[in-house]
Amino acid sequence: MLYLIKDFSDKFFSHIREDPVRPHIPYEKRIGKNKDIFVLEDQQLPGAITCVSYQLTIPEDEDNLFEMCDEPSTAVFYTIWSYKSGKGRQLIIDSVKYIQEHRNTVRNFVTLSPKTELAQKFHLNNGARILRENANTINYVYER
Repeated sequence: MLYLIKDFSDKFFSHIREDPVRPHIPYEKRIGKNKDIFVLEDQQLPGAITCVSYQLTIPEDEDNLFEMCDEPSTAVFYTIWSYKSGKGRQLIIDSVKYIQEHRNTVRNFVTLSPKTELAQKFHLNNGARILRENANTINYVYER
C-alpha cells in the first residue's frame, strides 16, 4: 500500500536517516510544498522509500533540486531504497500513478541519480531510459 509521509512526526519518518543515496540532504528539505516522500508499506513496515521534488526544469545536480515554483511540470525522484526485493519497482509504479492523479501539472517523470552501476541497472530494468548525463549525475526518464 502506498503511504505518503506528511510531517516529521510521521510513523515512517525515522527511516529517512537510512537513505543510502543522499543521506546528507536535511530532513526539512524533504517535506513541504512541491516535495513528497512515498513509502510502500508492507505489513506495517516500509518495503521501499522514495523522495520526490516537483520542478519546472530537470536538475543536473542537487543545487537545483529544490527550486520553488507554482506549477511544477516535472517529478524528480532523487533517492530510492528498498528493504525487500521488488518493492522499489512497485514503489515507482505506485508513486507515478499517485502523482498523475493528484498533480495535474506534472507531465515528466525523471530521476536525479548518482553515476553508479546499481542506479543504472535499477532504472533501466524498470523501464527508464537515459535522458542526460551530467557532470556528477544521470537523469533517467520514465515514459508515461
